[in-house]
Formats: sequence, structure tokens, C-alpha cells
Amino acid sequence: MMKYLVPMIGMRQFDEEEVLGAALKAFWHNGFGATSMIDVAKATGVQRGSLYNAYGDKERLFLLAFERYSDHFLDSVRQALANADPAVALTVLFRQLIAHMTEGVPSRGCLTTKTAIELPLTSEAIEQRVRRLIGDLTALIRDRLSTPAAQRRLSCSPEAAADLVVTFTRGLAVMERIYRNPRHLEKMAEQFVAILLPDGRDRRDP
Repeated sequence: MMKYLVPMIGMRQFDEEEVLGAALKAFWHNGFGATSMIDVAKATGVQRGSLYNAYGDKERLFLLAFERYSDHFLDSVRQALANADPAVALTVLFRQLIAHMTEGVPSRGCLTTKTAIELPLTSEAIEQRVRRLIGDLTALIRDRLSTPAAQRRLSCSPEAAADLVVTFTRGLAVMERIYRNPRHLEKMAEQFVAILLPDGRDRRDP
């Protein structure tokens, strides 16, 4: 991603990549609703007035930060799903997601799920962006599970499996808030993969 320098009237320029990265961390830890522009100003080191001049309002800043997050997130999903064995690919994906949501002290949780829970209190633009990310994630998983080798092992259709995987990831995000125990989450993910892709099972066998 390219870095942009945003000119500010009466102030020196700042690196937008760094500002969006710092804003993202603030939104991720606190959630959209609980993060004020004062919080973002403290996190970024840029004065609140300058942030308003550059981005207009908190929603616009959040959407730009969320876009950055989405790009990185989907890239990491593609990498996790690259393994030739579909069960291994899903296991790697779950471990990666668990590692990301349990990072930090206290753990930061899942930004997408935090935002989804707040959707009734946010804007249509934020709701549409979250829906798009979930749709993109579902499509990546569906395509990975649509190979002949994966379909022979799946206990359901690739479309249903993708929906189940995405729903399970949201459940993991909630359980992380309850237990804050990465190993417990990994065990649940391993059991889920074993049910979805049982060893030696071929759906086409009688």
C-alpha cells in the first residue's frame, strides 16, 4: 500500500499510513462507539482538529482504517488457505484468526465481530462494509472447499461449509471474550474441522 502525506493548514504533514494504522489499533481495542476522536488523536499523535480537517468525521476515518484492515485480513486468509490439504488449510486459518484476536494485553478480540455487534448503533456505510468483508471471506473459503479433493471429504456442500466456517469464526470471537484462552479455542476449532472434513469419508460413497 502506498503512503500518502496529507497536507494540513498551519501544521506539518503527516504520514497517512501511520495515522490509519494507529487509528485502527484504537478502534480495534475499544470498538467504534467507545472510541472518540480524542482517543484517536492521542493514539495517532495528530491533533483532533487536524483529523477532522483531513477526514471529516470519525465514521470516515473508521472506514478508511477498516479498509486497510480488510485488505490485510483477506491477504492473510488467502495465505492460510493455500495448503493442499483442506483440513490443514482450515486448521491454519483458525489458528491464525485465534492468534490475531488474542494478541495484546488485554487481548484485542476480533474487530469485525466487535463492529458487527455495534451495527444497530452505527451507519449504513459501516454495515455495508462489514457485510462486504464477510461476503469476501465466505467466497474465499467456498472457493477453497470447492475443489474435487475437498468435496470428496466434506460432510456438506462447499456453500454450506463456507457459511458454517464463517459463522464458527464469529462464535470463536465471542468465546475468546469469555475464556481468553487460545488453546481452548484451538481445540474447539480442531473438533469443528474434524466434523466438517472427516478423515477417509467420501460423500459420493453409498
